[in-house]
Amino acid sequence: MKMDNGKTAHSDWTAFDAMTDAEATANALADHDNPPATAEQLTPSRRMPQVRVIRRALGLTQEEFSARYRIPLGTLRDWEQGRTEPDQPARAYLKVIATDPERTAQALANGAA
Repeated sequence: MKMDNGKTAHSDWTAFDAMTDAEATANALADHDNPPATAEQLTPSRRMPQVRVIRRALGLTQEEFSARYRIPLGTLRDWEQGRTEPDQPARAYLKVIATDPERTAQALANGAA
């Protein structure tokens, strides 16, 4: 990394390795440009089904996926564009589609009246 004076900055790992854990923590906390993450930032976010990834893996357009799995096209687009999130039953349905897309489509086709 080049500094403003044209010199290359180097990390002094020997000085860091010589620090105690308490000293390293104190130095990290003193860095105002890089504050530690908050508890909220460290909380893992829940895993959302990746609708676009599932659809693309099946090689389907939004229209084809919507028709095949009977998901309203507007709803599918909202999910893919992050405007809304699938509710719990929809997340379960998406997991079923991802696990066995052919049998899911067949079950829907067999149940069509």
